[in-house]
Amino acid sequence: MALDDREQRILEEIERQFYEDDPKLAETVRTTTLAAISARQLKWAILALVAGVGIMLGFFTLSTPVALVGFVVMVLAVAWILAIVQRRTGRGMGASSAILARLRRRGGDG
Repeated sequence: MALDDREQRILEEIERQFYEDDPKLAETVRTTTLAAISARQLKWAILALVAGVGIMLGFFTLSTPVALVGFVVMVLAVAWILAIVQRRTGRGMGASSAILARLRRRGGDG
């Protein structure tokens, strides 16, 4: 559904005001992609996985409760990694995500 002229002018005014009010934020929003955010999250998830393994192995014989915390961190990190991979591949998209994807494709055609 295309915007009429009045709506398009309003949108352009909001965008111009956004760039004038905070040009640094506007540039960050313009250049940041979902792939970059996903890559950053994946790095943190892998770091959490490595930390969890390290805690678990380091404290396995010294303190079982601390080793258990390491195991929990490790399991949560794997769940986080799987969620990121599913988001990147598009698998497991919910109904609202599928509708948004369809609208984006339709908007690119017109």
